[in-house]
Amino acid sequence: MTTDVTEQRPDQVLHLPSVIADLISDGHLSQADGQRLSKSLIGSVHPLVFLAEQKLADPSRAGRPLDMDALLAWLSKRVDQPVYEIDPLKINVTTVADVMSKAFAQRHRILAVDVSDAEVSIASAEPYVRGWESNLEHVLRKPIRRVLADPRDISRHTEEFYNMAGSVRGAHGANRTEGVAGVTNLEQMLELGSMKEPDANDQHIVNIVDWLLQYAFEQRASDIHIEPRREIGHVRFRIDGVLHSVYELPQQVCAAVTSRIKILGRMDVAEKRRPQDGRLKTRTPAGNEVELRLATLPTAFGEKLVMRIFDPDVLNKSFEQLGLAAEDLQRWNEMTTAGNGIVLVTGPTGSGKTTTLYSTLRKLATPEVNVCTIEDPIEMIEGAFNQMQVNHTIDLDFSSGVRALMRQDPDIIMVGEIRDLETANMAVQAALTGHLVLSTLHTNDSPSSISRLLELGVPAYLIKATVRGIMSQRLVRILCPECKEFGPVDLAAWEELTSPWKVKPPEQVAHPVGCRVCRDTGYSGRQGIYEVLVNSTAIQAEITPNMESARIRQVAMGEGMQTLRLSGARRVGVGQTTIEEVMRVAPVIDS
Repeated sequence: MTTDVTEQRPDQVLHLPSVIADLISDGHLSQADGQRLSKSLIGSVHPLVFLAEQKLADPSRAGRPLDMDALLAWLSKRVDQPVYEIDPLKINVTTVADVMSKAFAQRHRILAVDVSDAEVSIASAEPYVRGWESNLEHVLRKPIRRVLADPRDISRHTEEFYNMAGSVRGAHGANRTEGVAGVTNLEQMLELGSMKEPDANDQHIVNIVDWLLQYAFEQRASDIHIEPRREIGHVRFRIDGVLHSVYELPQQVCAAVTSRIKILGRMDVAEKRRPQDGRLKTRTPAGNEVELRLATLPTAFGEKLVMRIFDPDVLNKSFEQLGLAAEDLQRWNEMTTAGNGIVLVTGPTGSGKTTTLYSTLRKLATPEVNVCTIEDPIEMIEGAFNQMQVNHTIDLDFSSGVRALMRQDPDIIMVGEIRDLETANMAVQAALTGHLVLSTLHTNDSPSSISRLLELGVPAYLIKATVRGIMSQRLVRILCPECKEFGPVDLAAWEELTSPWKVKPPEQVAHPVGCRVCRDTGYSGRQGIYEVLVNSTAIQAEITPNMESARIRQVAMGEGMQTLRLSGARRVGVGQTTIEEVMRVAPVIDS
């Protein structure tokens, strides 16, 4: 049944008995379930919410429950109103909050979700209530487009959108923020949740920071960018490696938000001419502790601030969950349990090197060993090992840090990055004297890392003697399991991906579609693809002052190494990601 019954019940809210009767009539609810629930007392709970929480079977969709998505889709057909998924990342909060007052929105349980020159889209969970439409159209002087939404989302986002917009307006009017004094620890714990009791003046800035952080955590953001412009500042989240615009702040408010975060990160608020680094610690809405690394950059219109989010839960994931499995995991374990030598992880910024190193160190840091690190800066505080931070103002760099660590009776040393010959020589000396050294290099792939060490000036015979192995990695987006579809293989793209090696294409591959779960991107989360090179006897024979990376790669592949693209192709073959995604992140290999 798909007839529009709006005219039959004008301005009538949804009642549980009538909704149940309509569901039974349309074949979405069994008579037995309907009779059992029809006399339920639900108080102020919306009927759709009550029914969704019952987890009932939907006779019209074998094996699938009558959840909120199914209920909204059913109601949408009856009243001819489309379903709208409220996504804060796609809504201009300030604009929609100006459409109507918060009191009006709460009284009628509606929320503006999109504003254009032609119309205003209003979300509601009461499709038969229309009394408010004429008043709102008269004020707005443009037509209204009705859409259906989850009543829980409407209630939640009404509170958050109006609080956020009110804080921005209040902060813009006050145009000031106050500091937090007495911060002496490496990390400052920022307690979220103060937005529930809005105050005046500087409290507006606290509310804005609170809102931005909470949304970043909920949306699985890895970075928060606050970017000043001449009149409007932009806030963007990086989610699964891609930046999304989230909010626009007046320039003065943007500067005040940056100052607030700098205070929390123990940074010099008065210094706006040079880049600064800081860190703070806070909690997600679920109560988990999260560390944020802060970095400012002076730009033409003020300080740009980037907050990199480090979720400690990532370190609790197994290597298999991170994407390192099978033969690659076995090789990595053999390299890192050798007891001494150098193990390198390579890849560009944001490729997951830090997660790999910390996860490995956590596994190695037993009570019987002393694990020490020298980092720039310390990415995450970890109680299982001793961490030291580079400080260039007192000439504490990587090389001098390793020299100091050597006097601390270490078993395992992690050097944040080998950037110069002096640091490389110190790592080599530590390896020669029986220590295991883990570090990173910025190179395209594993074989070229050996060339980089030679270019830095490390003698070939020392590379042969100390380097246990090298792992290069990238992060690829994983297809959303809820909506991905399988189809034929683009043979030309597959050949380009696996060139110059002839790899048989799979019978079919998965393609991104887009749904509510993945925010219509087709992807949900990221995992690593890896290239693990073990410095075997055959590889050592090829390490000479005039060696070629291509020859190293050829020998390593003969011993079972998979290149990054071939590792990605294997993921494509099992339907985890796409050819385009692997080609986007994995470097082209010259044969």
